Amino acid sequence: MAGPMRTIEEPRAMQQWAIEQRRAGKSVGFVPTMGALHDGHLSLVRRCRAENDCCVVSVFVNPAQFGRGEDFERYPRDVERDTELLQIQGTDVLFLPTAETMYPPGFSTRVEEKVLSKVLCGASRPGHFRGVTTVVLKLFNLVQPTRAYFGQKDAQQARVIQQMARDLAVPVEIVILPTVREPDGLAMSSRNAYLEAGERREAAILYESLEWARKAIDKGERSADTIVCGIRERIAAKSTVRVDYVSAVDFETLQEIQRLRGTVLIALAAFFGTTRLIDNVLIRVSSTEE
Repeated sequence: MAGPMRTIEEPRAMQQWAIEQRRAGKSVGFVPTMGALHDGHLSLVRRCRAENDCCVVSVFVNPAQFGRGEDFERYPRDVERDTELLQIQGTDVLFLPTAETMYPPGFSTRVEEKVLSKVLCGASRPGHFRGVTTVVLKLFNLVQPTRAYFGQKDAQQARVIQQMARDLAVPVEIVILPTVREPDGLAMSSRNAYLEAGERREAAILYESLEWARKAIDKGERSADTIVCGIRERIAAKSTVRVDYVSAVDFETLQEIQRLRGTVLIALAAFFGTTRLIDNVLIRVSSTEE
C-alpha cells in the first residue's frame, strides 16, 4: 500500500482493517514494539515494508510483561516522535491501543510457554514471558499478519514466540533479524537512555566480551564453561556492572550445554546501576574438535 499512515486505536477497528486486507489477497507485515523507537526497530520496519503489501507497527507498553518494581512507569514514551519516524518509513498503519482496551474489565486469560520461558531472562523475571506471549498472541489475532518481525537482541523472546506460534498453529511467519548496534557495539535498546555517562561508556563491554567469545570459538574453543567464565571475568572488570547471567545454550531448546556444537546462543544480562541490559550472539559451531 501507499499513501498517508493511518493511526488505529481501537482493537476491533484494527482487526476489521486487517481482515479486509487479507480478504483482498494482500500480505500484512507486522512489527510489534513498545515505542521509543530507534534504528533497531526501524530496521524491522524497513524489512517489513519491503516484504509485504501492508506494513503495520504497534506501539504498546505492555504492563503484563513488567514485574513488581520494574520500570513500567518510567519506560520511555514518545508517541509523537514515533509517529513521525514511522511515517518516514512508509508505514501503512500505526496501531496504538491502550491497556484499558487490550485488557478490558473481566480479562482473565493468559498464554504461557512453559519450557523456553523459564531460563535466562525468564529465571530473572518470573511471569515476564507470560505477559509477552499473551499480548503477542492477542496482537496477532488483531493484526492478522502474514509475517511478524523481531530482533535478535531479544533472542529468547523471539524463540519463545516462535514456539508459541508452532505449538498453537498460529499462521504467522516469525522473522528474526540481526541486532542493530551503536558504533561501539552496544546493542540498540530503548533502555540505553537510562544510562549515565560513565555507565554508557562501560556498557560497551557487553559486546566486547561477546566478540571475544566468538573469536575464541572460531579458534577452536569448545568448552562452554571456558567461554562463560571468560565473559564473566571481562564484564566484572568494569566498576559499574553487576552480572545477572551469562549462559551458553542450544538455540532450539535454550538449555545449557557443556560442549559447543550446532547453533549456539551465547546470552547475557547485566545491570549498569539500576539499568538491566541484555545482549547475545548466535554462533553456528562446526563439529570439529581441536
